[in-house]
Amino acid sequence: MVPIASLVDTAILGHLDELDPLAGVALGGVIFDLLYWSFGFLRMGTTGLTAQAFGREQLGESRALLLRAGVLALVFSTVLLAIQAPIGWLSFALLEGEAAVELAARAYYDARIWAAPAVLLNFCVMGWLLGLQRTRPILIMAIVANGANVVLDYVLIVKLGWGAAGAGWATMGSQYLALLTAAPIVWRAWAETRSDEPTGAVLGWAHLRPIANLGRHIWLRTLALISAFALFTNFSASFSSTLLAANAVLLRVLGLASYFIDGFAHATESLAGVFKGRDDKPSLRRLLALALRWGLATAGGFALAFIAFPQLFVLLTDQPELLAAVTDARGWLVLVLLLGAVAYVLDGYFIGLTAGPTLARAMLLSFALGFLPLALWARYGGGGPQMLWLALLVFMAARALTLGLEVPATLKS
Repeated sequence: MVPIASLVDTAILGHLDELDPLAGVALGGVIFDLLYWSFGFLRMGTTGLTAQAFGREQLGESRALLLRAGVLALVFSTVLLAIQAPIGWLSFALLEGEAAVELAARAYYDARIWAAPAVLLNFCVMGWLLGLQRTRPILIMAIVANGANVVLDYVLIVKLGWGAAGAGWATMGSQYLALLTAAPIVWRAWAETRSDEPTGAVLGWAHLRPIANLGRHIWLRTLALISAFALFTNFSASFSSTLLAANAVLLRVLGLASYFIDGFAHATESLAGVFKGRDDKPSLRRLLALALRWGLATAGGFALAFIAFPQLFVLLTDQPELLAAVTDARGWLVLVLLLGAVAYVLDGYFIGLTAGPTLARAMLLSFALGFLPLALWARYGGGGPQMLWLALLVFMAARALTLGLEVPATLKS
């Protein structure tokens, strides 16, 4: 459900008479990828720690983890709203785009930034529910959020003609609706996990230290990941608005496939945490093998569809120049997806183990040695758009390799 809203954004904006709103949302999206997913540890860290507490049958501690993450989310989101003006100024000073594209991106930013409290609290809720292996409520939240986003997109962009700003307000509104939907779900889960064990203490450094330490490493890992995609998008804008829009469409499609694979990665997070809490190494081995098979099979199915049915891209745009650029680059998309499938599953495995240093080290090496040199060559050394895609491909390969080399140590008895 998650990428459907982004695909609808792209499809509606891609069928407008001008490309500027689509390119502007792609550029503005870079800011929020960096901004919101810098706090992705609120989701990932909460999942791993909750799953391990659940595996050890420490239900009071699992409840306390939700409260700790929620407090941090409120603090961080308040700061983001307070400094939104300087964040916007700095972001647009660094990003590259034509004047009309930047104007659209600013309108998108000004609307979507108000979603910060809902976004960060939703991270906490989803991480906590996933750690308790309650995936159905997460699906309900996703259906509400992304269904609402689709409806609001249509009303604000098509009917009211708000363009990129409409896309931002639609995303903002959908996040608050998801949070409202989560309230009774959390209340019920909270009641069902009551036990004789009291809820653990919420505040105090001794209690916040585990999530803070894990959060620091996951923050570094997420920053490197999002920076790679942000530079990819920003460097695309430096070549042309058409290339920016084309790569935005391709990344949306990659996101669709990736979220299907992430279903197995997220399940791996939850189960790996539980098995670690029980010190069950045989189950960890079986889990990882099964998740990798399913992840690669899912990626292979999408890859075949992209190659065999290029006309599917018509659903996202009917502009001939843009469609031609998208179709020509689909081979890169397939390769990135197949290597990415391995990386996504391994990410989930190590998140479940709360192996923060491993995650940070692998991602930073992949970014610094795999992506960045080739991306800079593409932008400043004359490598061009094809070299930019090669940088993303090498980045995915490096992620899979660096994490894969760490797996044996986690399975030793």
